[in-house]
Amino acid sequence: MIDKIIFATGNEGKMKEIREILDGLTFLGEKVQILSMKEAGIDIDIIEDGTTFEENAMIKARAVAGAAKEAIVLADDSGLVIDALNGDPGVYSARYMGEKTSYEIKNWNLIHRLDGVPEEKRTARFVCVIAAVLPDGRTLTAEGTMEGVIAHEPAGAGGFGYDPILMLPEYGKTSAEITMDEKNAISHRGKALRAMKKCLAEEIGE
Repeated sequence: MIDKIIFATGNEGKMKEIREILDGLTFLGEKVQILSMKEAGIDIDIIEDGTTFEENAMIKARAVAGAAKEAIVLADDSGLVIDALNGDPGVYSARYMGEKTSYEIKNWNLIHRLDGVPEEKRTARFVCVIAAVLPDGRTLTAEGTMEGVIAHEPAGAGGFGYDPILMLPEYGKTSAEITMDEKNAISHRGKALRAMKKCLAEEIGE
């Protein structure tokens, strides 16, 4: 009996978006609970040593699935990919720019690395991959992206990480300047979650 989905995170802000999007999933007519690791009583250390977003998401999902019973386990991995830097910082964003370096410094360093790069070559995107492990061991993945260009200077106090430097042409603002509702409508995680919800609805029968 599949009665819950466990998402491999302890971030309550992330869980709010996850619950809003995945709400309504049912199995045999019963609504499926959506829980964080903490709510499910799972506390494990996970070493993310994959070389792609998909690998890291699957590593996290499998690790939590090993501690869960009769649950679907989901995990995500995401980051910023900059075309002019050959896809860096990508999956190793923290390591690429320095583990203990603040995002304020990381963002300015990335902007300086693009000095002289013309506007049309400053394309970048946030990528999110969500991996699922079903109770029978089957796995699923879904991906979402949020496209933009690297701004010439950071702007906005919303969001976190690289949000202040990803300019969204359709809004004329960075992803740190738009409202949370606007961001949730177009975010890479939101797109990946909606794609995963569709996959899960097909897999569990409703």
